[in-house]
Amino acid sequence: MNNISLVQIYVDDIIFGAINDSLCEEFSKDMQNKFEMSMMGELNFFLGLQIRQTKNGIFINQSKYYKELLKIFGIKNAKPMETPMSIACYLDKDENGKSIDIKKYRGMVGSLLYLFAGRPDIMFSVCLSARY
Repeated sequence: MNNISLVQIYVDDIIFGAINDSLCEEFSKDMQNKFEMSMMGELNFFLGLQIRQTKNGIFINQSKYYKELLKIFGIKNAKPMETPMSIACYLDKDENGKSIDIKKYRGMVGSLLYLFAGRPDIMFSVCLSARY
């Protein structure tokens, strides 16, 4: 049971850990011998997720990611909502509304699709927005 290692690879990002510290050191040496890589130390951030490890467990959130999205899309000062969108809401095309940048809108929806993996409370709103 002391020989368990976990490795997660996504494109050119890799995280790993083991119950036994010597397994981590051995894996690190093997990887550095075969690939150009740098060791970043304890995991704090991975693929848009903030990771905090304490004696009580491992906690993951996306607050840095969504704050960055607000800045990127120019809505940093938008009014926050306390509750998710009502499922009884009906959306249709606003014929008199101003036109939008479709590329920016698709970028927003794509970013929100990634965000809702950790925020199931926004899933309905994001999926409804993705229809347009």
